[in-house]
Amino acid sequence: SNRIREIPGFPRNKVKLASRLVARHTMSSIQGLFVNAYEIMDWLKYIAHLVCETNNPMSWTTPLGLPVIQPYFKDRTTKVQTMLGDFSLSSLGDKVEERKQKSAFPPNYVHSLDATHMMMTALDCHHRNLNFASVHDSYWTHACDIDLMGDILREKFIELHRQPLLEQLAEHCELYHPQLKGKLPPVPSRGSLDLKDVRNALYFFD
Repeated sequence: SNRIREIPGFPRNKVKLASRLVARHTMSSIQGLFVNAYEIMDWLKYIAHLVCETNNPMSWTTPLGLPVIQPYFKDRTTKVQTMLGDFSLSSLGDKVEERKQKSAFPPNYVHSLDATHMMMTALDCHHRNLNFASVHDSYWTHACDIDLMGDILREKFIELHRQPLLEQLAEHCELYHPQLKGKLPPVPSRGSLDLKDVRNALYFFD
């Protein structure tokens, strides 16, 4: 909306409406460009919906064996009366917050894969006596080792994403929620990317 406000002569009372229109068309264009990614996102949301119907939080295990549980539950409010007045205390209830579980699961799952890739890279660097540091998705090492680290992170990306990650997620859900066995939708099909091309992708990682 800030960019729209900067347009000379644009009616102030139309800024919000125009912002919504631009946002809608932008998201529609992105969905058209990244069809497979949106199919996976919708699949992940639906999986979270099915798990929430059992009143359980969404959980999964990363390829390195780290268990993850989303801690989104509806708040429980307790009113406490004192001589100084009435107070309301909030605590986590025992019913899952489906809206948060569904909306947070796709990005949280992807972030957990990014973190797995980072840890796999860090471990390989450690085994090779390379110094490694990172902040989120920015990897650092000494300038003389940049090319080697670049090779390592590409190989670890290929190693990670060669795994049947979504199939493993579906198996996890059926294992921990047996009532969902046979009810999960088919896993989205893989795209046409040849993972080996990552080795020669100059701008794969910056």
